Amino acid sequence: MTIAARLQALGIELPPLAIPAAAYLPFVQTGSLVFLSGHIARKDGKPWVGQLGLTMTTEEGKAAARAIAVDLMGTLQAAAGGDLGRVRRIVKVMSLVNSTPTFTEQHLVTNGCSELLGEVFGDAGKHARSAFGVAQIPMGACVEIELIAELAA
Repeated sequence: MTIAARLQALGIELPPLAIPAAAYLPFVQTGSLVFLSGHIARKDGKPWVGQLGLTMTTEEGKAAARAIAVDLMGTLQAAAGGDLGRVRRIVKVMSLVNSTPTFTEQHLVTNGCSELLGEVFGDAGKHARSAFGVAQIPMGACVEIELIAELAA
């Protein structure tokens, strides 16, 4: 099954490349690696605001991380010249979770992104990962995730 067919089966329509909110590029490619800038969680087109352990549950955070994965794939599609079939591997995911000092389930929140990447890309979606709890994220967003992928020529 192609990546496009998997996305369609999951009912996912990828967004167009977003315009950066500050002085950075949405992605940079060096050699076969493409580095995607951090994407914040969005809900209904606005920052998905909240703090895990205070105003949000782990399951809500996981849903936010899954939403970010969809946005990341939209950016990755643009980086791959419109063809996600060029993705050889998702190499690394780094997740920042806006959380209280006592919240310790950042890894479970980040699973929302990791699991969707695995569903869409299969074995090529399995990746190295870091998940951190942070005091704040731009615009009060609950989660921010960046991604590194390898592209075929």
